[in-house]
Parts: sequence; C-alpha cells; structure tokens
Amino acid sequence: MAKIERTIAINAPVEKVYEYLTTPMNLLEIWPSMVEIKDIQNPGVVGGGFHWVYKMAGMKLEGATEYSEVIPCQRFVARNTGGISSTLVWLYQPENGGTRLTLQAEYTVPLPLVGKLAEAFIVKQNEHEMDTLFANLKARMEE
Repeated sequence: MAKIERTIAINAPVEKVYEYLTTPMNLLEIWPSMVEIKDIQNPGVVGGGFHWVYKMAGMKLEGATEYSEVIPCQRFVARNTGGISSTLVWLYQPENGGTRLTLQAEYTVPLPLVGKLAEAFIVKQNEHEMDTLFANLKARMEE
C-alpha cells in the first residue's frame, strides 16, 4: 500500500475550503486525472458518496467513493473502491484566518494494470498529482 501526505496553507476560511471540497463536482476543476463524477448521493454526509472515472497510467479506472467519517470543517474521510482502493483523510485546521489543509492518502496501486516495475513510477506520478491538486485548490480558494 502506498501512502502520500501533503499539507498546504490556504488563505481562505476553513468553511469555504471545506464546502468546496465536499462538493464532488468541484473535484473535476482541481484534480487533474479525475475524468468524470456521477451518481452523487448525500454529499458530505456519512454513507453518502459518488461514482467516478479516474485516469492512471493512461488507463481509465472506475470506482465509487463513500464518506465514512465526517466532522464538519475538521475531518473528512472518503473510502474508494473499484479501480483504485484507497482512503483519503482530509484534515482542516484554522490558521491565521485561513486554512491549514492536510490530505493523507493510502492506496493500492492496481498491479495487474501496470505491473510491479511500474509501481514506483505510478507512486511518484500520484505524488505529483497531489501537488497539482493542492496548487489548483489554493488558486481557486484564493481568487
């Protein structure tokens, strides 16, 4: 299982960042490899979720997200099944009128898809993906 953690300071209130990130369609604007989001049910509520299409290593993977833990404006946990099994933990902390956002991701690289030799490349690519996601989010929130 691969793990990635990133933290960023965003010059926007926690409530604004939280609301934006718990609206699934907004992920299409900031997550470079997110291709499609559909079948949204009860966004931001435990048990809610959506279906997605994601592009990894040139392959389209499909899966579903279910919200497993929600503490508004503090902690948000999303579990993904299907094409990529993962857990994303979003941590929100007020900081100087803005937000300190941390994303902890644990995921399994679909090895039959890419092969063992490509796993390190995929992990590095996903780290870059998270950096881009954070840069896009920061730009969107600080507009």
